Amino acid sequence: MHAATETPVRYPDPAVIALDPRFHALTLPLAALERLAGGSRWAEGPMWFGDWNCLLWSDVPNNRIMRWEAATGQSQVFRSPSNYANGNTRDRQGRLITCEHLSRRVTRTEPDGRITVLADSYQGKRLNSPNDVVVKSDGSVWFTDPPFGIVGYYQGEQAEQQLPAAIYRIDPVNGQVALVTDAVNGPNGLAFSPDESQLYVVESRAQPRNLLAFDLNADGTGLLGQRVLFDAGEGTPDGFRVDIHGNLWCGWGMGTADLDGVRVFSPQGELLGRIALPERCANLCFGGLHRNRLFMASCTSIYSLFVNTQGIAGT
Repeated sequence: MHAATETPVRYPDPAVIALDPRFHALTLPLAALERLAGGSRWAEGPMWFGDWNCLLWSDVPNNRIMRWEAATGQSQVFRSPSNYANGNTRDRQGRLITCEHLSRRVTRTEPDGRITVLADSYQGKRLNSPNDVVVKSDGSVWFTDPPFGIVGYYQGEQAEQQLPAAIYRIDPVNGQVALVTDAVNGPNGLAFSPDESQLYVVESRAQPRNLLAFDLNADGTGLLGQRVLFDAGEGTPDGFRVDIHGNLWCGWGMGTADLDGVRVFSPQGELLGRIALPERCANLCFGGLHRNRLFMASCTSIYSLFVNTQGIAGT
């Protein structure tokens, strides 16, 4: 691992570890980990903005969203306070979509900086603490709503839970919020397969923790056929993204230090390889000019690695 002022590690980077021969096709022997930024208390929700040539991420306990500029390598505060923002993504018009713990809502940042509330309640009851979010190609916004941000005062404010932990969908036409499922124990990170025929969700309160796969129904608005794609054993998957080949790149950690970093799984749930980091990785995204740079939000720091695949466009 290296930063701009440090001596690079040798190529290939020993922190990029193949556990299946297929992993070699996804990595680059002349690319190494870089630590881009530090100073966060709990980094989450990274999202690449190609039109700004920058990365945004949430520093949840510090109640701010940060911005790293690719041209200068410098970081600065993008929004403070952020309502203890967690997950971020972009909609199909390029606008920032954010999950906020403190306000218990999902918001959209308009081009002029105004904040539009997309969801803050369901059937008259307040949401818990929206955690992670993804936008489908039809413009619908899907988000998880566990109670993690209302159990204390570190990533939000302690409050009474009014709704079960659940996954919701916001209709792109009428803005209505629909319950997709409340059968996932601690829904956390979520992402669609490349063809959007499946939704993957981390079940973070199961023992062991699972990554679940659902088929979408005929009109693409609901879920069918829950199954376990893989269980995490001693590990803790959190946020993740899917590449154009359907592989799942999962933030990972907890337990012993050798679990910290990223684990990569095939579409069938087979472990292909891992990226070892000195900190637990909470979430990640693909970015850069060709969506072939992996950005990893890991406790106090942001890391990156160029890879030999691409993230799905629009995610």
